[in-house]
Amino acid sequence: MKKTALVLAIALASTTAVQADPVTVYGQLNVSAQSSDEGEGRFSELKSNSSRFGLKGDFELEHGLTLVYQVEWAVDLADVSGGENITSRNQYVGLKGNFGQVRLGRHDTALKDAQGKIDLFSDYEADVKALWRGEVRASDSVTYYTPTYNGFGVHLTYIMEDAADAEDAFSAAVYYGDENLKDSKYYASVAMDSDVAGFDAMRVQAQGKLADVKLGAMYHTQENIVSGLEQDGWLLSAAYPMGKTELKAQYQTLEDDDAVSVGVDYKAGKNTTLFAWYSSFNFDMAAPDRDYLAVGIKHKF
Repeated sequence: MKKTALVLAIALASTTAVQADPVTVYGQLNVSAQSSDEGEGRFSELKSNSSRFGLKGDFELEHGLTLVYQVEWAVDLADVSGGENITSRNQYVGLKGNFGQVRLGRHDTALKDAQGKIDLFSDYEADVKALWRGEVRASDSVTYYTPTYNGFGVHLTYIMEDAADAEDAFSAAVYYGDENLKDSKYYASVAMDSDVAGFDAMRVQAQGKLADVKLGAMYHTQENIVSGLEQDGWLLSAAYPMGKTELKAQYQTLEDDDAVSVGVDYKAGKNTTLFAWYSSFNFDMAAPDRDYLAVGIKHKF
């Protein structure tokens, strides 16, 4: 409870300072009513889908430098209370200038960040992390973004050992275009992890617009550092807008395991989306098949 009260006090204090300093208070509230079957019978539940709030800003310094920071927390609106309700997400401080941008703290790795918006069911049961390794938010990390040149950029992550008997780790990505597909019609990246959370991994991914349809594809390979087990998979996604409504579908594999998802989003307001989706997982012997059906609301502020 003390942890929760402290975080809320910081957020409220920062809100009052918005007029004096370039601080932005932001967040996302995302809750769904869900029918789930994970192999032992169907049940209903409320899910908080990566709901979050945070503070971010920048300050101009001398010699063409700018200080940048972000402090973000996850908050569970559905079924977790007390001291476990609020947990840390990306939290860093850094500098940017003509050399690019350096961030120190807790941050998504280059491989995780490089997927852009290709995963259309991110934050839900069919998030790519359900089948693939590599979705890591690394503590004790140094993140570097190069300046972009003709649409190309590089993202590097160095993860410190944090103990005498541990090993450091690296993640890197080269990307092209705008992941939001606003400044360019295409986005593509190649990314790799080296000994991140016990795995080596590599991804090649791209997304683009064909008429009004957004099409995405990802190829993924991972190797367990200890066991040496290597696994491959791929993902295809498509989204089609119809006025305020967007229809979307996605298929993901890892060896003989796969997941199929379909959904619909309705833009009820500038920052508010009503949604429904269905996801089905088919596992090859290792785990029981499972499926989920959900309806919910997402609001950004």
